[in-house]
Amino acid sequence: MSYVQPIQSSAEFKATDLDVEENVRTLTNAGAVFRQGDNSNSDATTSSLSALLRRVSGNSTREIDTLIGDLRDLREKLHSDGERIHREIVEYAALSQQVTQLSKIISESVKRLPEAPSADG
Repeated sequence: MSYVQPIQSSAEFKATDLDVEENVRTLTNAGAVFRQGDNSNSDATTSSLSALLRRVSGNSTREIDTLIGDLRDLREKLHSDGERIHREIVEYAALSQQVTQLSKIISESVKRLPEAPSADG
């Protein structure tokens, strides 16, 4: 069984790269603030970092949910295409059998025709 991977445009890759770069910059900046903060500010910094991590993980969760939805759609399409192909094969087999029967009838009818008089005659 082979797996087909969708082809993504370079623009999609660049958009994803930009999102990742933005998240890394944000985390880096938040980490620097976290390291520079004193004990009185640590609760606010921890809360800020926690909110940032929720936002970053939320993006990943949304992407995963989108992929799951796309896979479900593909599964439904595969199922409906499989049913359609099965119906077409059954119809083709019935048509092929009818053509074979019609060919036999024509062949038998031609055998029963009287022979044409010869040109020598």
